[in-house]
Amino acid sequence: MRIARAPRAAFTLLEILISLALIALLIGATISVSPRGDSALTTDEVFWKALTEARKQALTTQQDIRLGFDAKAKAFVIGVNIGTQTDTKASLQKSIDAGTQSSAAIQTFPVRFADTLTVDFLPAAKSNGSMLLGGELVETGTMPYVTLYSDGTCTPFRVQFHSSGAARIIAIDPWTCAEVLEEKN
Repeated sequence: MRIARAPRAAFTLLEILISLALIALLIGATISVSPRGDSALTTDEVFWKALTEARKQALTTQQDIRLGFDAKAKAFVIGVNIGTQTDTKASLQKSIDAGTQSSAAIQTFPVRFADTLTVDFLPAAKSNGSMLLGGELVETGTMPYVTLYSDGTCTPFRVQFHSSGAARIIAIDPWTCAEVLEEKN
């Protein structure tokens, strides 16, 4: 007499692996990955994008291009006639009224999520003008804008980013308009 065994109720290794692969595919299909162009750029990335565009315009148009920061709009502004006031609407309206510049000549590069951000352009040489702001030492001798010249060079300057954290200063090489790398000891 034979004893009949009940079949075992278990999954094989192959069935488990196929199920995991299908779950991974479904998760991968439902998570949307936005391309790099659509995501919010950091303040540094927006600054480098504006600086690169200003240098490119200076080289191609053979005119001096100015780069400033509009504190109200939280945007970098580039153009030929950017004055001491870098408010984009006011300077744009003044330029249009004067007939010296079209609206296409002023470009803005907005910084997203920058409610507490301040950006200052500093002279290349460290100044004695500084103050303690929120427990951080911040330089106060600022320039309203920097100029990128038609030969590819720029005003010697440093850029200071100050947000809710510590102020960060990047030195810019006037010959290449690139970051000056500090020597590590």
